[in-house]
Amino acid sequence: MKRLAWIGWLLCGAMAIAACLPAGAASPRGRSRYLVVWAMEARHPNAPMMGLFSGEWSEYRSSLGLGKDFISVFDVGADATPYGKLVAMLPVGDALMAHHTNYAMPPNGILYANDWLGNRTYVFDLRDPLRPQLLRQFAGAGAFGWPHSFVSLSNGDTLATFQYSGGFNHAPGGLVKFDHEGRVVGTSPAANDEVDRNIRPYSLAVVENLNRVVSGSADMLGAQVSHVVQVWRLSDLKPMKTIPMPKGPDAADSSEPRVLADGETVVVSTFTCGLFLVRNLGGDDPALEPIYDFGYRKCSVPVVVGDYLVETMQSGHAIVSLDMHDPEHPHEAGRILLGPHDLPHWLAAEPGGDRLVITGYGALMTRALFATIDRQTGRLTLDPQSIDFTRDWPDGWKGSAIPHGAVFSSLP
Repeated sequence: MKRLAWIGWLLCGAMAIAACLPAGAASPRGRSRYLVVWAMEARHPNAPMMGLFSGEWSEYRSSLGLGKDFISVFDVGADATPYGKLVAMLPVGDALMAHHTNYAMPPNGILYANDWLGNRTYVFDLRDPLRPQLLRQFAGAGAFGWPHSFVSLSNGDTLATFQYSGGFNHAPGGLVKFDHEGRVVGTSPAANDEVDRNIRPYSLAVVENLNRVVSGSADMLGAQVSHVVQVWRLSDLKPMKTIPMPKGPDAADSSEPRVLADGETVVVSTFTCGLFLVRNLGGDDPALEPIYDFGYRKCSVPVVVGDYLVETMQSGHAIVSLDMHDPEHPHEAGRILLGPHDLPHWLAAEPGGDRLVITGYGALMTRALFATIDRQTGRLTLDPQSIDFTRDWPDGWKGSAIPHGAVFSSLP
C-alpha cells in the first residue's frame, strides 16, 4: 500500500485454527491448492482514518475498529467445495496496517508478512498450509525501521527494504539481509542526499547471476516525493548507483522493480504509472530509459507472468498486461475493466499457472478477486470466483477483515 489518502482508508501462543480437509487431497498439475492471505480484522473498513496523519494511531485504530492481524489459508483447488473455503487462520498481534508479504510464496514456505504502520513483521512457516506456524517477529534492524518489501534468495536468505532510519520518517532507510534463521547478516544505508534527500526504499528486485539488486524509492505516507532508482551489489549490499529518473509526468516515486522472463532484464514501475528499463545493470554505470506510460496517474503492484507484465491501474479501475517480448517496445496485450468503485492494488500470480489474485481498496476493501491470463497471448479474463472477508471468523471475530498481501501456495 502506498499513499494512504487513497485508502479512505506479539507472539501468539494459540494454535492455528484449521478446518478439516480430506487427507491427501491434491490439485491438478500446474494449479496451486491454497491461497495464503495476510489480513487484519476491521469492523469499519471504510471509515475515515482519523488520527493517521497526526500520528494518533490509537484514534486511527479505534476509527477502523481494528482487531488482530492474521494469516489465513483458503482452498482454491479446482475441486474445492466451496471455492475459497477457509481452511486455516492464525491470529497474531494487534492490527494497525496489515500490508505486504513476499510477492510470491518462497520455495521454502517461509513467508514474511508486515504490519507496516505498527513497524512489526511476522515470519510464518507455511510448509504445511493447513497448520501455519509463527516462527518469529521483529520490528527494526539496528537503526532501520518500518520494513516494506521482502525477496527470498536462492540460499534461503531474505532481503528486505526498510523505509526509515532513526525513527518514523526521520531519514532514509536501507537494505537488510536476514539469514534462514532470521539473523541480520547484512545492512546498507540508502541515503544519498547529493542526488535525492527524499529516498525511501520501497520495493526491490534481485538478479543473482548479475550480483545486483534494484530498489525503488517512494514514501508510504506520501509525505515527500522521490525521483530516483537505486542499484546495489548483492554480495555485500554496496550501493552502486543512485539514478535520477528522467523528467516526465510519470517519473516520480519509483515503486516496484521486476525481473523479466530472461532472468536479467529489470523494469521499474512508478506510482505515477510509468515504466522504465534499467540499462547496463551488470556494469558500473547503469541507467534508466522510459519505455511506457500507462496513461493513468495512480498505479500499484505488477507481476511478471512469462513474457507479460501485469499491473494494477488503481486510478483506472483496471488490470493491464503488457507484452514484454521486446522490452524496449512494450505494448498492451490485455485489459480487465473493474467496477467504478474498485481500486485494485495488490496482484500475485500462481506459480507455473495462469491465475492471478487481486486485492485493493474502495469496493475491493474486503474482497479478493481472481483473474486468468493466457500465457500465449497475454489476454486477461476476470474469473467469477471471489472471496468475501466479511464473515464469522474461527477466532471469534464477527464481521469484516481487510486483506492485503495474498500469494498462491508453491506446493500442491
